[in-house]
Amino acid sequence: MNSNVQSYKDLVVWQKSMDLVFEIYRITKQYPREEIFGLTSQSKRSAVSIPSNIAEGSRRSSRKDYRIFLIRAFGSGAELETQILIAKGLPLGKSISFELVDSLLNEVMKMLNVMINKLGQRA
Repeated sequence: MNSNVQSYKDLVVWQKSMDLVFEIYRITKQYPREEIFGLTSQSKRSAVSIPSNIAEGSRRSSRKDYRIFLIRAFGSGAELETQILIAKGLPLGKSISFELVDSLLNEVMKMLNVMINKLGQRA
């Protein structure tokens, strides 16, 4: 981690992924009630998994372990991206603005990709 980073909470990628979680919770409130155990639940779990894996990985003792957790966070991001695409394709998605979610997810995924690649390089 960067020497200026005291905690995972200082990481911009963690902060942005937390913003993403809050936005997913806001958006899924607009999903139909019958989706509460389907798309709503899945989207929330995927979103929460991103900052959770970043935090857990940052507390690991090796770069290799940290990278593994960042890869998991990246995978959860891909799951969330798919769930958002599904929601957009359903009638429920026609009246919901996904602009902020799309922007945050794109930004988080780019940052995770850079971090994963940097941690994969030999120190």
